[in-house]
Amino acid sequence: METVQDSIREEKLSAWDIFYALDMAIACLISYVAVTFILSPLIEPTDVLLGGMWATVATVFVFRGTRAESLSAGLSRLMATCVSFALCLVYLLIWRFHPAGLAVLIGLGTLIMMSLRRRDDIVTTGITTAVVMVVAAMSPQGAWHQPLLRLADTVAGVAVGVTCKWTGSFLYYRLIGGEAR
Repeated sequence: METVQDSIREEKLSAWDIFYALDMAIACLISYVAVTFILSPLIEPTDVLLGGMWATVATVFVFRGTRAESLSAGLSRLMATCVSFALCLVYLLIWRFHPAGLAVLIGLGTLIMMSLRRRDDIVTTGITTAVVMVVAAMSPQGAWHQPLLRLADTVAGVAVGVTCKWTGSFLYYRLIGGEAR
């Protein structure tokens, strides 16, 4: 009887697998470099690094097995980020970070995503809200900038990720002759 471990050992990487990994790595590099290059003359070095990381995470998040899945993940990520952005921006324009405020925003984000029939995006909305709020707590001067910056980083990361996924799939199909995914 074959075990799961035996099955995993026998599975070999395909040309597509290697191409996919290379495409994702290049997309992440582009996201990170583009965002840090754009932000570096405008904001503090720690926010520049955070922006590069945030864009890279958005790129990884949208890199899926097929072009359609990638586009769908990009739209989901943008929807979740926009809800979080709006909630955090309004909150931080009025109040300073507080753990109770964080909890309220996560609860509100959950209700909003439910009402939009986007239950699968609740987790992403909650994670985005938590990160934005905690980063805002770490730098309370101008904390309201954080939602704006993270929205821009997300848009950049999603755009690069989806574009590279689509371009990579097309190139693989044209160069290797494999199935475009």
